Parts: sequence; structure tokens; C-alpha cells
Amino acid sequence: MDAPQSPFWIAPAAAGRATPLVFASPHSGDVYPADMNASASVRAVRSAEDAAVDQLIDCGPEQGAAVIAARFGRAYVDLNRAPDEWDPALIIDADDSPATAKALAGYGVVARLAGDGTPLYERRLTKSEAGARVAQVHAPYHAALTQMMQATRSHAGRAVLVDWHSMPARATGGAVDVVLGDRHGSSCDAALTRRLRRLFEAQGLTVGLNRPYAGGYATQRWGRPDEGFEAIQVELSRGLYWDEAAWAPSPGWNRCRSALRRVIAELCADWRV
Repeated sequence: MDAPQSPFWIAPAAAGRATPLVFASPHSGDVYPADMNASASVRAVRSAEDAAVDQLIDCGPEQGAAVIAARFGRAYVDLNRAPDEWDPALIIDADDSPATAKALAGYGVVARLAGDGTPLYERRLTKSEAGARVAQVHAPYHAALTQMMQATRSHAGRAVLVDWHSMPARATGGAVDVVLGDRHGSSCDAALTRRLRRLFEAQGLTVGLNRPYAGGYATQRWGRPDEGFEAIQVELSRGLYWDEAAWAPSPGWNRCRSALRRVIAELCADWRV
């Protein structure tokens, strides 16, 4: 599929309603450019997507939160990894870079494995190939997010990134509906974590903290409360809204979307935490 002109879309907060909140959905993209040349099935390639999360949070702007969301799929380039997080088993000439545990597991900035564990390629990629993806997709996304965060802090005095994701129901054994990741209390004011937990629980959802997701690259990068930047990662169980076998909305879609709209409306209405 040909790539759209921009690898992401942005929706600013409604005029006169802007809050310090910036919503991001880095893994909901479903576009895979032709130069990916994956050998895995389309279903396997798409298995890493945070399916339709951008649609679940698209009420953000009308409530006062600006939104940025990826168009390109996570299997093409992972926007929640550092730009040099190379997997030496996939990327030729990447052995001179220290590999993180995630990269070694097959999930670097350019993944070796699909979300379901299927190998994405029958060959290794050159660092030039992988670097082009980072330059064309990862760099402009994070440049745009940086601009949004800095502009928000400038007009509101602080900027709070809420990084929205989804997780397979199996990730928590079905025991938890939402995982909030604040890097164990370091990336945002503890009052924000408590407030989000209460808002989700008021919708009848079970909430866990930091396990198994404490926050990725964006949360680490923007979780600097002493500088006026805060970040928290929200993982939603796909069991709430998505049929992972059919890769389509489940009967729970409307209920989940309505619950999230209430959470977002209340968070934006009273963001002074």
C-alpha cells in the first residue's frame, strides 16, 4: 500500500477548550508501505497494532485534549522505541549498538517478530533500510509530538502526555482491564495516576499499575515533572472491545467507547490534579 503524505494525523483541542493534556496513539496505524516487503501474512503483520485505539480516543479534541495518532503500522516502525533501538539479529551492522532487552526479544524500533511471534522477514535488513523508516516516520512523529508538548507547556504551564495503547487480553490473564504505567511513580504527579484509576474504576473496570507495562519510550522521554512535562501510559485490554480472532470490533465496542468517552470528559473537565 502506498504511504499517505504524513505518517501521522493531528487534531488540536477545540478552540477555547485547550487543557494541558496531549493524547497520543502511536500504535494504532494500519498502513504498511510497499517497501516493507514482509514475508509474514497480513494477519500476522497486523497483530501488533493497538487496534482502533485512535477511534476510542477521538473525542479528546472536543473535550480539550490535542491528539496525535500514527498512520503507519507498528510492524513497519515502532514509535514507542528509541530511534536507535536496533535488533542485531535483524539489522545488519547493528552489532556496534548496545541492544535493549526488547530489541533482543525481536521488538526493536524495527521489529523482527510480529505481535503474535511470527517472523516478519525471511532475510535480514540493512541498517540503511531500517534507518530510512526511522527518518521518514519515527523522526517526524516525535518532532510533531515535541512541538505539541512544548507549545502546551508554554500556554498552560505544564504538558501532560497520555500515551494510549491496547494489550492482548492474555497479557494479564484477563484479570485486569486497564494498566496504568507511570514508571513506578516517576513520570507524573501521583495525583494523576490516582485520578485516572478512580475514573476507570467508576466505569466498572479493573485497573492495574505498572505491571506488565510501566511505560515505554514516550513515557520515559516526557516523564519529567520537574521540568513541567508529565507522562502516563494507558493500556486497554482488547478483550473489552475487539475480537482478536476476527480482527474486528467485538460486541463490547460501544460499551467500551462510551466508558472511555466518560473517562476522557471527566479528566478534561477537571485536569488540575
